[in-house]
Amino acid sequence: MQFIDLKSQYALIKDQVNKGIDGVLEHGRYVFGPEIEELEAKLAEFVGVKHAIACSSGTDALVMPLMAWGIGPGDAVFTTPFSFVATAEVIALVGATPVFVDIDEKTYNIDPVKLEKEIERVKTEGELNPKAIIPVDLFGLPAELHKIEAIAERHGLKLLEDAAQGFGGSLDGKRACAFGDAAATSFFPAKPLGCYGDGGAVFTNDDDLKAKLLSIRVHGMSETERYDNVRIGLNARMDSIQAAILLAKLELFDGELVKRNKVASRYSANLGNSVVTPFVPGGYYSCWAQYSVLAKDSKNRDELRNKLQEQGIPTAIYYPIPLHLQTAYAYLGYKEGDMPVCEKVGTKIFSLPMHPYLTDEEIDKICEVIKS
Repeated sequence: MQFIDLKSQYALIKDQVNKGIDGVLEHGRYVFGPEIEELEAKLAEFVGVKHAIACSSGTDALVMPLMAWGIGPGDAVFTTPFSFVATAEVIALVGATPVFVDIDEKTYNIDPVKLEKEIERVKTEGELNPKAIIPVDLFGLPAELHKIEAIAERHGLKLLEDAAQGFGGSLDGKRACAFGDAAATSFFPAKPLGCYGDGGAVFTNDDDLKAKLLSIRVHGMSETERYDNVRIGLNARMDSIQAAILLAKLELFDGELVKRNKVASRYSANLGNSVVTPFVPGGYYSCWAQYSVLAKDSKNRDELRNKLQEQGIPTAIYYPIPLHLQTAYAYLGYKEGDMPVCEKVGTKIFSLPMHPYLTDEEIDKICEVIKS
């Protein structure tokens, strides 16, 4: 059994993928070929925003807006410690200070009430300038983005939605990546919409931000003079072959989202009370990047994962060590107990196989092993 099954998907779009790759090989524009602009237009249309800027990874998609906004030393950027390391890494890369905020105990996304308290604390202390918020759409479920948008507006902060796991989800009918001042997603192969390598995109309705992002993506190049670099930038281009692959995969994507939600519903219906199943509030639509459950405790988690492994069923843990306790962020001075909710969740959580091509029989087998 596969944790994520990319081969079944490839079998359905093999001809389109190969045709797209052959097209790139034929025209020879391996960087900034016509596939890039076509993909950007289709991504922007899918999300419902003016601009999508394709780039080389989800990490670059996060760091580019921070660079464009001039966020750096002395600035505070608020985010969740219960996420992949890139969420905080990009803040440190621009020289700003990550300020971690604990999560909601049901959704595992950043807690808006705690967020506002942390913003007010940092403002009162006066050592850092609050500049931005990076909420994460964890496991495919959008954060409480309406509330967070209101908080950002009240405090004059930029809002960068980290939808690396959230592309395809929605909140009250508004797609993930359409919130805030900008949003970032990842097309890493394991994501709901993934390429066959690294890739990402930034989404925005801001024309000025788009122009800066296009410059940053190519070493800070001027719009008018190729060898006049007007700002510090990156080599953050997506290659044409990855764009061609994503164009083929986009044709399947809406149908795959429906299938992912059917898989999640069957899991939740069949698992009963043997584990805590994911919570999706009313008005929210998850793209189910992961299906993550809570065991009773760490010992119970180990027992369940071992039983599943014995039956050839893979599992994973996202995330065993929250960011505020990781070695790279020790300089921030956080200690165990500072983020009690995510620390507790991290000892009990684990993820089950999740992809659109799981059969009912496979799902039922997984659930039976857990319940037994």
